[in-house]
Amino acid sequence: KTRKCRCVFSLARVSGTLPWLQTASTDAACQQKIMLEKEDLEKNLEETGDEGLDDNEIEAKRKEHAKLKTQFDKLNGKLEELRRQIEDSRKKLASQSYKSVDKDYRHCLIEMKTTELACEDLGKYYKAVDRALMRYHSMKMEEINRIIKELWQATYSGQDIDTIEIRSDVTEEKNRRTYDYRVVMIKQGVELDMRGRCSAGQKVLCSLIIRLALAETFCLNCGIIALDEPTTNLDRHNVEAFALALVNLINMRSQQRQFQLIVITHDEEFVQLLGRSEHAEYFWRVTKNEQGHSTITRNDISSLG
Repeated sequence: KTRKCRCVFSLARVSGTLPWLQTASTDAACQQKIMLEKEDLEKNLEETGDEGLDDNEIEAKRKEHAKLKTQFDKLNGKLEELRRQIEDSRKKLASQSYKSVDKDYRHCLIEMKTTELACEDLGKYYKAVDRALMRYHSMKMEEINRIIKELWQATYSGQDIDTIEIRSDVTEEKNRRTYDYRVVMIKQGVELDMRGRCSAGQKVLCSLIIRLALAETFCLNCGIIALDEPTTNLDRHNVEAFALALVNLINMRSQQRQFQLIVITHDEEFVQLLGRSEHAEYFWRVTKNEQGHSTITRNDISSLG
């Protein structure tokens, strides 16, 4: 159709020119040339077929041509802008500030890759340490609960609680692990939280036993254990049992260098019970003199009898 359109336009132009040449020119060669061109165009028009292009199709082709030309101009403008940017970039790369850009890029790339490998190794080390801490925590909790059970069964005289244990509830959120500790009492395999369910004497005994278990587990290299009024709210039978537990502790830790057990108490009978140990021979009594000043005197435990 495009070829036919061109033939139609050319034929019209030649047909309109030919009458003027026939009247205004005597050049036979020129007239002959125009006639041959007209015949050739007519022949081409016949070859393209009888069906011609109407005005609507021609107008549509013109619009399509105008649209494509607009797109071409836009793309050509973008191409020119890219060429300008490329030229500016080449000038910058040739400047002094970008002279060693390849070397700097290689150095930064090596540093980045090294940092990535270091971060990966740190992640592995973190997971390994975390697993080790979890395993250590579990081992220590088992050891603490074992010591607590031994001390409780050797000290507590009641029949309502078989033993006590420390429970640790783990909470994990946003890559952070927290432990919530609570003390439970066990009777025939049934666990209950001690909070709000035990007497004052049971609370005191429980806290003392837990302190002794923690000291036995974590403070082997620390030779000092201090107890302040440990017999408060304990009945006489539990006082005697607790004193016996302390005596056993003293005997077990007697070989430890610089071991000291400091007990602050007003209970002289409790001091006498502690005197059953061969390692406790005397005590220090703190009193006030007539002037209101504190005085400290050394006394043999046997003098309390």
